[in-house]
Amino acid sequence: QVHLVESEGGLVQAGGSLRLSCAASGSIFSINTMAWYRQAPGKLRGLAAWITNDGTTNYADSVKGRFTISRDNAKNTVYLQMNTLKPEDTAVYYCNSVPHYLLWGQGTQVTVSS
Repeated sequence: QVHLVESEGGLVQAGGSLRLSCAASGSIFSINTMAWYRQAPGKLRGLAAWITNDGTTNYADSVKGRFTISRDNAKNTVYLQMNTLKPEDTAVYYCNSVPHYLLWGQGTQVTVSS
């Protein structure tokens, strides 16, 4: 079973940037689509960004143009570069496959202050 460990998030002011990483304990090469999900307080967990093995990326409308997802299969790592952060981006961020069949990691808290 592959385990996922998200890097530390943090507190950032609106307009700032953060880069998250997600390290997998095993190979993600065979996993076609990897994603970042997020869960805001009182809301359901949902997809924020996802990337296929051929590098095709997709984003939720709310983050399009501000977030960039990437993956490094050699390092079994998925990244999320978040720019121009908004208070509504405040959430716990998780990585997983699409569909999400890997064991969920602990997630990482991202808090954006206004």
